[in-house]
Amino acid sequence: MSDLHSLFNPDSIAVIGASNNKEKIGFVIMENIQNSGYQGKVYPVNPREKEILGYTCYTSIGKIGQPVEVAVISVPARLSLDVARECGESGVKFLVVVTAGFKEIGDEGLKREKELLKICRQYKMRMVGPNVVGIMDTHTPANASFAEGFPKQGEIAFISQSGAMLLAIFDWSRSVGLGFSRFVSMGNKADLNEVDFIWSAAQDPNTRVILCYIEDVADGKRFLDVVSEACKKKPVIILKSGTSQAGARAASSHTGALAGSDLAYDTAFRQCGVIRAETMSDLFDLAVAFVSQPIPAGNHVAIVTNSGGPGIIATDSVERNGLRMARFGKDTIETLRNALPAEANLYNPVDVLGDARTDRYSVSLEAVLADENTDCALVLLSPAAVTEPVKTAQVISSLRERFTKKPIFAAYMGGEGLAEGCQVLTNSGVPCFTFPEPALKSFSGMVRFAALQRKLARGQQLPKINNIDQRAVKATFYDVLKERRLVLLGNEATSVAEAYGIPVAPVRLATSPEEAAELADKLGYPAVLKVASPKIMHKTDVGGVKIGLQTRDEVMEGYHAIMNSVRRLMPGTPIYGIEVQKMMPKGDELIIGMSRDVQFGPLLAFGLGGIYVNLLKDVSFRLAAGLTLEEIEEMIAETKAYSLIRGYRGSKPADIGALVQTLARVARLSLDFPEITEIDLNPVIAYPDSAVALDVKITVSYDENEV
Repeated sequence: MSDLHSLFNPDSIAVIGASNNKEKIGFVIMENIQNSGYQGKVYPVNPREKEILGYTCYTSIGKIGQPVEVAVISVPARLSLDVARECGESGVKFLVVVTAGFKEIGDEGLKREKELLKICRQYKMRMVGPNVVGIMDTHTPANASFAEGFPKQGEIAFISQSGAMLLAIFDWSRSVGLGFSRFVSMGNKADLNEVDFIWSAAQDPNTRVILCYIEDVADGKRFLDVVSEACKKKPVIILKSGTSQAGARAASSHTGALAGSDLAYDTAFRQCGVIRAETMSDLFDLAVAFVSQPIPAGNHVAIVTNSGGPGIIATDSVERNGLRMARFGKDTIETLRNALPAEANLYNPVDVLGDARTDRYSVSLEAVLADENTDCALVLLSPAAVTEPVKTAQVISSLRERFTKKPIFAAYMGGEGLAEGCQVLTNSGVPCFTFPEPALKSFSGMVRFAALQRKLARGQQLPKINNIDQRAVKATFYDVLKERRLVLLGNEATSVAEAYGIPVAPVRLATSPEEAAELADKLGYPAVLKVASPKIMHKTDVGGVKIGLQTRDEVMEGYHAIMNSVRRLMPGTPIYGIEVQKMMPKGDELIIGMSRDVQFGPLLAFGLGGIYVNLLKDVSFRLAAGLTLEEIEEMIAETKAYSLIRGYRGSKPADIGALVQTLARVARLSLDFPEITEIDLNPVIAYPDSAVALDVKITVSYDENEV
């Protein structure tokens, strides 16, 4: 991982394309550097100027004669390659390429961008961009951007793939007084990307919370590896746009069909500890919460309110956000009983009544915060004639200083009359909302982060899986790819599964009725026959399946019947033979599958299988990369199928350990063989002492140069 310290804390900055023309971006960047209070050396570069804003101007970066750590390039795209090359020859460490006109404009721009990256690689320079607003660090301080003004100093790093989004948030933050440590515009991400900037912010002592707006991830595997480590240090909160299912690719397997375009991102974020924001409001509500409040020890909320309706609304929101209402101890109840009117509600939510002044809020909030069963407190205040919003805010602020390990949120449910009190809370570090729902949503995010941190701290990679035969799998794939087939026959898929110790009901291929009968004798009765053809996806639709065959004669008759039916309904379709399999006893039908995501690799699926898989869509997902046994156990427990396999209405529980091992082996197979694009084990029959896949489907891809 590259050290980006000098990018955000440079000793020197050159602006190539600097200008005295106030209408030019080169002037705005120079003015921003100067006005930010930057203490390092500044070198404007423009062959037509002698001096800019009091700085000596140079005709080229090569004429400066001094080391330059960061060069901001603001020249036309057609000149950028020569400028970058000269920067490399002059020993520049970092380029911030503000210039547009690269891959965002099409093929010509993409070609130019690739050449720009090649130059950076040649001279070992790292690049931000191209097509960026720039970067800022309020603690250096330095503003190497063309944004208007400079943000308030704070502890939030904001990293944005969209320049327009960054400018909008930057302008909004100044109006509400929110402070930032860094602003980063990533632009086209030709070189440095979100992973680099997240990791750098995780190392930055001035950053407590990392916010990102992204549209894609440049390197999924690296994201999982690096961001998992970053999340152990600090909250990483990401708003990912482009969540529509319309982008889901067409898939031939059940697993692929169930895996939507956004699912892999959601799964990746969860596994590596990222808190995902649904909206821009969520993004910054969470940021404020993490910056101002301690990480909670649990998820139990105490609510203090002067109105019953808002208290009920907040209680409903507690449940919707996966939180729990705190159950107070006897001492807390007794304290509240002695301090509040008889009509007050002493149990959570605590209703101090509409005529409450500050004293009731004070004693109630102190009592519930002192209760060991409370992990977080939410104060609701609705305006009434006797309400004291400012004094109450001052009490809340003082209690925050005493109870430093428990988050405190407030919802001042009104307008102008409560504004001063709300400002007191904000200034003292207590997040104040207009309504309770966003407060509880923010607390829920903090609870999830705490749980994810604990999981990441104890999580281990999957243990080494023994008893696998990679050579057997390679030999099978060689035969398949040699024939330019993408779908393995049933017997081939079964042999691959067997090579990795995945429990399957054996399948063997017969090319004559007599051979089918001999195989049935060996495998056992009752027998199942299926047509073997890579062109037939739904075998039952063409009469390609016979089940429950009890004798040799029935097997041979079934062989002839399948062949006749398929040849009549699908003439000319290649048929490799008939697959023979022993019919297994009934049990709980499940699905275990894998669909390879373009960004993050193998995406595993588990859920209710058989004929119900697409109807009920009771499926959970995890990425194979970085998968732990704990994650596998969680993905099984997340499904409704879990209630079934634990033993439903007196039935015996299934062998969950066997299912865990099967998922682990499918994950290992998927990681070892990137040519596998999809795997379906459906159904997997779960028994009290084992699990076995009845049908295995494997789809592969290949490079034309390989065959």
